[in-house]
Amino acid sequence: MNGISERRTHGVAFKVLAALVGAMGTTAANAAAFQLLEGNASGLGNAYAGSAAVAEDASTVFFNPAGMTLLPGRNVAFSVDLVRPQAEFSNGGTTGPGGAPGVGGNGGDAGDWAAVPAGYMTWQVTDRVTLGLGLGAPFGLKTEYPKSWVGRFHAAKSEIKTININPAIAFKVNESWSLGFGVNFQRIDADLTKVATAGGGSELLGRIEGDDTAWGWNIGAMYQLSPSTRLGLAYRSKMDYELEGTSRFSALNAAGSAVLAGVTAARGGDVTADVELPDTATFSIHQKLSDRWTMLGDVSWTGWSSLQELRINRTDGVNVTTEELRWRDTWRVAFGGTYAYTDAVNLKFGVAWDQTPVRDATRLPRVPDEDRIWLTLGVQWKPSADSAVDVGYAHIFVKDAKVNNGGATPLATGTLVGEYENAVDILGVQYSTRF
Repeated sequence: MNGISERRTHGVAFKVLAALVGAMGTTAANAAAFQLLEGNASGLGNAYAGSAAVAEDASTVFFNPAGMTLLPGRNVAFSVDLVRPQAEFSNGGTTGPGGAPGVGGNGGDAGDWAAVPAGYMTWQVTDRVTLGLGLGAPFGLKTEYPKSWVGRFHAAKSEIKTININPAIAFKVNESWSLGFGVNFQRIDADLTKVATAGGGSELLGRIEGDDTAWGWNIGAMYQLSPSTRLGLAYRSKMDYELEGTSRFSALNAAGSAVLAGVTAARGGDVTADVELPDTATFSIHQKLSDRWTMLGDVSWTGWSSLQELRINRTDGVNVTTEELRWRDTWRVAFGGTYAYTDAVNLKFGVAWDQTPVRDATRLPRVPDEDRIWLTLGVQWKPSADSAVDVGYAHIFVKDAKVNNGGATPLATGTLVGEYENAVDILGVQYSTRF
């Protein structure tokens, strides 16, 4: 009977993981630029401090595969984080194409609710070898403005979605050291729109859609410095994409239909774009102070300087659009703690500083990002010795973001001038178990 029960549990776990692939739909950035830290919900209450050293459930497949050696038997974890970004623009003298005064509203709130699911499994094959599999969305973005807003010549809709499949293996070298390695197969889908002038006072909506898949890898190491201190180091590689898709234009009013064919012939058609998503490195510490208190620390680096511009060309070499980014590498520092209120209930808290890669001179309405401060709380309930339910909440304070950007072709787009008021709220839930 125990074997039948285990097989049924294992089968259900695989079905849930498969369902998560279909659920990777809407995403919204919560970390700097459009990086998503929601690889689980158990770390949310600690602001993801100690992420490469915690290894308390199967989500360590993503954060540090070496941590799988700390999980005996078979483990699964499923989470969903509900993310609500806020991005409200206040106009400060925007001009339209040709330098004319900008016409249109402020665009309202460009953010909206989005769900970020994730799922993981680990399987201890021997005393020293553990296998794992993870599904998640490490990058994602969605901002959307009315097609009549004052900055419509810079951006209307921006949506980026990723799905990452991450098989991994971990080796327990000795009682102090563990090493892990993973392979990542990742898919990206992008959907970008903005408005263009078409002469005679008419306007066209330009839309570019593209997708691609890429391979990458991640590695990790854990070192048990003492019975109460554990260190973790993890690295995820860059992902190189050559997106292929289409560019097309549609009239926003009747006058635009007269020139639609000409604009399409000049700029529409099949397009390509090279995009290199950044690599990341994380160093973490897990420090047990007493039977009740555990403290966590985290320092992470992200190589956002890989994104200097977004250049989209037609397959015959004609440039459709170029958006200057000039992003820089960033740092994130996090500190958190867990208090064992009872044997079954843990209380979590965290704080983090998250640096933006976006420079003031090239800030775009697609990613109106600034430096962030995280404040988080969480609770973990263990209904049994082998299972846990985590609930976490984060409020992210984002520094007001100033914009004064004419883009690569200011005569065609005008200059967007103003300030963004941003914030993010996240609510996460996770279930993890061992069998």
